[in-house]
Amino acid sequence: IRDVERSRGLGDVYKRQGVYRLVFSSLVFMFAYLPLTLLIYYIVPRKGRNIFLFFINLLFYGWGEPKLIVLMLINIAVNYIGGYLVDKFKDDTKKRKLVLILTCVIDIGTLAVFKYTGMIVETVNMLPFLNLPTPQISLPIGISFYTFQTMSYVIDVYRGDAPVSKNPINFGTYVALFPQLIAGPIVRYRDVAEQLTNRKETLDEFTKGVNLFIIGLGKKVLIANQMGNLSTAMFATTDENGVVGTWVGIIAYSFQLYFDFSGYSDMACGLGNMLGFEFLKNFNYPYISKSVTEFWRRWHISLSTWFKEYVYIPLGGNRKGAKRQIFNLIIVWGLTGIWHGASWNFVLWGLYYGVLLIFEKFVFKKVLDKLPSAIQHIYTMFIVVIGWGLFYFTDMSKLGTFLGDLFNFGNGICGEQALNLILSYLPLIIAAAVASTPLVAKLYAKVQNTKYIGFAQTAFVAAVLVLCTASLVNQSYNPFLYFRF
Repeated sequence: IRDVERSRGLGDVYKRQGVYRLVFSSLVFMFAYLPLTLLIYYIVPRKGRNIFLFFINLLFYGWGEPKLIVLMLINIAVNYIGGYLVDKFKDDTKKRKLVLILTCVIDIGTLAVFKYTGMIVETVNMLPFLNLPTPQISLPIGISFYTFQTMSYVIDVYRGDAPVSKNPINFGTYVALFPQLIAGPIVRYRDVAEQLTNRKETLDEFTKGVNLFIIGLGKKVLIANQMGNLSTAMFATTDENGVVGTWVGIIAYSFQLYFDFSGYSDMACGLGNMLGFEFLKNFNYPYISKSVTEFWRRWHISLSTWFKEYVYIPLGGNRKGAKRQIFNLIIVWGLTGIWHGASWNFVLWGLYYGVLLIFEKFVFKKVLDKLPSAIQHIYTMFIVVIGWGLFYFTDMSKLGTFLGDLFNFGNGICGEQALNLILSYLPLIIAAAVASTPLVAKLYAKVQNTKYIGFAQTAFVAAVLVLCTASLVNQSYNPFLYFRF
């Protein structure tokens, strides 16, 4: 990915070379790195497996840029020491609190330097008398995820909600665990503390993990990437698409986001199962929601839970009256937006949801609950799809144009090129719509105990793997969207 990023602006030859390296790396991971890692992992005696995982995690993370390992090790050391000192000073409130604050300041400060320095300088440069040079700082992949994980560990030790880790290798394994390291889900230490020392790897769990990994891979490669191609084509010519074409473009992007990120989460959980870990579910069919509140209980569950437990509740939650609750919601959703990226459109996106959630809770919740389910669902999806427009466009002028094109019938109902694209992608759009509901899971639950279902499932998973492999060879540069967060 970094090779491709560096090649931008250097010509098509360099870009193609970067793409070829990316595809090669993907295939090497699936058919060499992962099988070899699993083979050695199960050969190594149980007591040595965390040591092996720790070093293989660092190798995985430093594959593209070894110097990032240093940043990862610093983060591990700071938070391991922070947790140790918080536990050591458990009878001294002032010292415990001081250590907690210092650790969190270091974590947040590091994240701010690497992720937000450019945004801060560009914002300051909007003043007419300033023209500061914008520093070119590479964003370490996954820094938002592992920073939140390590912060939650120290906070939980401080609260007494998690045991202190007395083994630095075990703690390092938790922080750098390669299945979910670079794009989540955000795993809290208290949820895997027991698994780090006493997990049991079984054939059933391994099989479950393989199936889940390949299903997640299929979501990404076969659906998300194709929806990404459609949305990119539509966004390139919004003024020619007509209203229908513009809406189809943003709906395609909505499907891309869901299948991209939920696909990665499935792959992470599947890899965890292969290694004996059980990670909490990160998505629960968010596109069937009937309110914005429900949507955020189903979308990126680990992030929503993190902000609820470590920001919203400590600020007072809903315990200090309506005005304070509204203030707390604005703070939480502003932070949720900025967590997703160093651009003001993400802040706008977060505040957009904060305001809508406040209105839902305090203004029209009772009215919404009385509406037919179909109307509730249409309302929610309208809000979510518009929100993904805010999420996509970092350029505010392009965002304004796009929002206008959604309702500008002066551009026509549907352009000819847009119509051709819609018709060619229509079967996949329908498949994506069905796959974003629990319909397939419910059908499978009814037949999972029937004869020969095991063979059918194996054949299906094998077919998905073959299709994904063929698709990876033929596709261009398509990284996971959440890698940049």
